[in-house]
Amino acid sequence: MEKDILPTDLAQLKKKFAAQKQAQILARTVQKNGVAAASENYAARQNLNQVFSVEVKTGKVTNQKKSGRCWLFSTLNTLRHQFAEKYQVKDFQLSQNYNSFYDRLEKANKFYESVLETAALPLADRRVMNLFDEPNSDGGQWSNAAALINKYGVVPQAVMPETYNSENTAEINDALNLKLRKDGLALRDAKESGQSAEELRQLKMEFLSVVYRMLVFAFGEPPTEFDFEYRDDQKEYHYDQKLTAQQFFQKYFTWDFDDYVCLTNAPDHQLGQVYGLPSEDYIFDGQKIAFVNTEITALKQAAIAQLKAGLTVWFGNDVLKASDRQQGILAPEFYQRGELFGADLDLSKADRLRSREAAVSHAMTLVGVDLVAGRPTKWKVENSWGEKNGQQGYFIMSDRWFDDFVYEVIVKKEFLQSKELAILQQTPINLAPWDSLA
Repeated sequence: MEKDILPTDLAQLKKKFAAQKQAQILARTVQKNGVAAASENYAARQNLNQVFSVEVKTGKVTNQKKSGRCWLFSTLNTLRHQFAEKYQVKDFQLSQNYNSFYDRLEKANKFYESVLETAALPLADRRVMNLFDEPNSDGGQWSNAAALINKYGVVPQAVMPETYNSENTAEINDALNLKLRKDGLALRDAKESGQSAEELRQLKMEFLSVVYRMLVFAFGEPPTEFDFEYRDDQKEYHYDQKLTAQQFFQKYFTWDFDDYVCLTNAPDHQLGQVYGLPSEDYIFDGQKIAFVNTEITALKQAAIAQLKAGLTVWFGNDVLKASDRQQGILAPEFYQRGELFGADLDLSKADRLRSREAAVSHAMTLVGVDLVAGRPTKWKVENSWGEKNGQQGYFIMSDRWFDDFVYEVIVKKEFLQSKELAILQQTPINLAPWDSLA
């Protein structure tokens, strides 16, 4: 069988295209406007209005800018909403930069320890290659945020505000990854040469001291103690002195991360099972990642129950699929690419994950849902892309988009059904670092 595309093949392809009615008109439309705009289904907008039967009171959105800290922003958003409601401080923000600093430091430590653990394996080993592929980034999981906050606490944004590098992480990412790869090779050589465990630890700490310096240059140095002052919405002044970040968290927030669980819908994995991801558990004594994999209806039921209780919901998703950033629309019915091209572009959720067409690429916060006859039709989403996207930073998500592109929700255990509570008791099956849920 001939493997090349022959001139006769090209002629046949050209003939088939020319025989299609309206092909030239559609081609000009796509060439002029792009695939997304040309495939918009305007009629679908009528079902995506800004009215929700269940809605949690929130304020202005946050802005992660050019960083991959959505997972951290969404976690801190759930906390700040609680503070704003309890203490009547509209649009209160916690410092994302403070937790970002320790996020990067802990990831560096985890990398060094993983390098020592795998030093006997060749560099071409898949686990080692994955380790060196991206030693340090600003991405993460909800459980990472929980572990960070439990260990280091939180501070108001004014105490450690954003810097150029916290909002634009590409440059510091590049510098850190270069530093860690160099250190990783040195640690492998040191272990191979027979250095003792104490000598290896000392070398690791020398490397970490440089990482710490780099992080201070990029993000600023986290405070060990601070004074907290604010005016509430009634203009009353409040002043609290000499707080640590842990004291601030314990005093002002009634939050126990152990009360929450990650319900997951990843049908490329066995449902009714708990999965762990130890490669991304970078705080050794911190909360571990645990995906309770179940049906999508369970995720919706728990999310609705939590919203009705007045609590927002962190959720992991694939935000770039079937979405319009400027209009703030998340709806596969809004785009008809298959119809536009005359091609079958549908894949099941499981096949999207299996083929790497899909990924848990973003985290946002559910703040409302519209229920008709008890069933969700659309959801209100708080994003962390600033007020210039969507409706003042808020997005509308159709229920079909939830089915297709939502993979995780973080909900309190009290809102789980008996089936999910039973699954939670299982011993987790650990996933590889390159798994579709990683």
